[in-house]
Amino acid sequence: MPRGAIIDASSVIMISFAVVLTVIAYFKDPGLPWIGARNGFALIWFILPRLIAAMLLTGMLQVLIPQELVSRHFGRETGFTGLVIATVAGMVTPGGPMVSVPFMVALSNSGAGMSVLVAYITSWSLFGIHRIIAWEGPLMGWHFVFVRSLASLAFPVLAGWLVKLFYHD
Repeated sequence: MPRGAIIDASSVIMISFAVVLTVIAYFKDPGLPWIGARNGFALIWFILPRLIAAMLLTGMLQVLIPQELVSRHFGRETGFTGLVIATVAGMVTPGGPMVSVPFMVALSNSGAGMSVLVAYITSWSLFGIHRIIAWEGPLMGWHFVFVRSLASLAFPVLAGWLVKLFYHD
């Protein structure tokens, strides 16, 4: 389970932004904060079931993924092979951060190395297959997807290697 206080620095920053934007909206039109709040709560009700499912998925992955398997393929001693496996796993992980980040937490809690986690999330960010199929290919064209992907292919492994080099994972 992630460590830290319920109200951490990122929570304070987000709350501060919300308050500032609410004040700005009020001075623009006193009715705008209520409209914004209504829109925000509608989004909460849209996301909440997915968030609950994602957190349960994380918990289940943590108890179902054998730590020996994580250590063997994603551990600190896996070297280049672990970085490549993490890169491929990031490429094929579908969905948004409610899927990828809980999966990463489960890997971390099961003993995955920092360099592998960096390679995984970098790969997911660059090559999320769901995003490529739904957005990039149809909107930008498949030639663009090919060129961008080819130019970016080394980055997840390179990022993981740099973590190994400087962080002493």
